[in-house]
Amino acid sequence: MSWGKKTPLALPLEVDLMRVMALDVGHKRIGVALSDPGQVLASTLQVIERKGQQRDLATVIQLVREHEVGKIIVGYPRSLNGTVGRQAKIVERYAAVLEKKLRDSSLDVPVILWDERFSTVVADRLMAEAGRKSRERRKRIDAVAAAVILQDYLDAIGV
Repeated sequence: MSWGKKTPLALPLEVDLMRVMALDVGHKRIGVALSDPGQVLASTLQVIERKGQQRDLATVIQLVREHEVGKIIVGYPRSLNGTVGRQAKIVERYAAVLEKKLRDSSLDVPVILWDERFSTVVADRLMAEAGRKSRERRKRIDAVAAAVILQDYLDAIGV
């Protein structure tokens, strides 16, 4: 079924309302962003200070439950030439473990790897343009990068 242009008057009456979460997984922190239920707009949620994989995963699962998340996007750090490097492999393993933990927790939430090239650069530029000081940018960069990744995903699926 086709609805033509995606204007408010042309949207289908039955929209699958669920939030999408994005994670920007780093060595020290995990940035977390969340979409609105209509999957149009991404917003920062928080930064998780890494304290061991089990604790980090428990925090993510708690957030999934709390915000009724239906899908998780994990930033996938490919090299500029598209190859899979060391950090991308770490993220692949993290996403696989997260997906298993979600299943073990009786949560049917798919985990999708999404190209995150330039997300941190874009996030830093956005905060600098908003007048954020360098210290503040360092504290929030991971969450803003997660929001950039999520917005890219939401724009691509075009709900």
